[in-house]
Amino acid sequence: MKPLHTVETEPIRVFLAEIRSGADTEPLTAELRGLTNTLGLNIVGSETVVIRDRKGFFPGSGKLKELSEKALSAGAQCIIFDSELSPSQQRKWEALCGLSVLDRQELIIRIFASRAKTREAGLQAELAELLYALPRLSHKYIDLSRQRGGRYGTRGSGETQLETDRRQIRERIGSLRKEIEDVRTNRMLQRKQRKKQGIAVCALVGYTNAGKSSLHRALTGSEALVENKLFATLDPTARRVYRQSPSGKGKTIIFVDTVGFIRRLPHNLVDAFKSTLEEVCQADILIHVLDASDPSWKEHSGTVQGQLKELGAENIPLITVLNKADLLTTEELIALETAVSREIPAFSSAITAVSAKNKEGLEPLWKLIEKRLKF
Repeated sequence: MKPLHTVETEPIRVFLAEIRSGADTEPLTAELRGLTNTLGLNIVGSETVVIRDRKGFFPGSGKLKELSEKALSAGAQCIIFDSELSPSQQRKWEALCGLSVLDRQELIIRIFASRAKTREAGLQAELAELLYALPRLSHKYIDLSRQRGGRYGTRGSGETQLETDRRQIRERIGSLRKEIEDVRTNRMLQRKQRKKQGIAVCALVGYTNAGKSSLHRALTGSEALVENKLFATLDPTARRVYRQSPSGKGKTIIFVDTVGFIRRLPHNLVDAFKSTLEEVCQADILIHVLDASDPSWKEHSGTVQGQLKELGAENIPLITVLNKADLLTTEELIALETAVSREIPAFSSAITAVSAKNKEGLEPLWKLIEKRLKF
């Protein structure tokens, strides 16, 4: 018998395309690379195209051809855009270059699908995938419809299959929504039970990869997953801690580690993960974890605040934690605290610096938590 050999599949080769308008102040290439690396794809090249505004999104046909030629010459199998593409734009690009085309929205949805470990996360990721795919089904059958055609007044075979698939997807979406609603109902019952027992809930929120899971572990002693990847946490991980204050009062606190936010988070994902994100809205305290070492902290903080407002959680008491403080000098940290207080006045009364990885600076954070919970 011949020995069996493991065949390793080479990662898909992708070309990154960043479309920027004159109003954009910061390139997204680093973040787009991070998202791409999270899926384990092989980046073979990238290009930034500057346009006047994003209303029409597309640059001129000459630039389109140039971008396609660069992707093909680099040996790319797929082009990934940092922006959202409409179904018609996706068809246009695929017809132009003969390569698969993904947009930022589909890239993030695929990451969520690949990292879903529990049944709940799987249901939510599948719902997001189907909501994204439904309006894009037509381009899957357009060539078949043209080849087969059909007599005047009748439907071609491609169109028949398209309608069948649409109906099946809509049915599956309805089924998924029902299952997720059941999960939501169970969560509501759990929250009511916590409230009856006088248990406080602190939800950790923040930009993806800011260190929420590391802080969650440091505060609770749990073994939650910690990875240096975007969207390492999809399911809200909840852990109980009994904390006794210096005054002798004690309280049970549940710390919830939530999914990270990101700029232009696809609405399909927000819709699908609504039952999970409700944990944020029902918390007694929000702990906003900010990566102190990231030069884009201001933009990341703005994104988190915008999405908290969209969820209706902007008025929940909030503590801002400058995580990864060990990567800054004392002078840099003081300057950052001053900048955060100045740029985000709402945070100025509750800012503290920690190193979740080294478990440093946790006591000042605990004192802020105790003060907010009034025990």
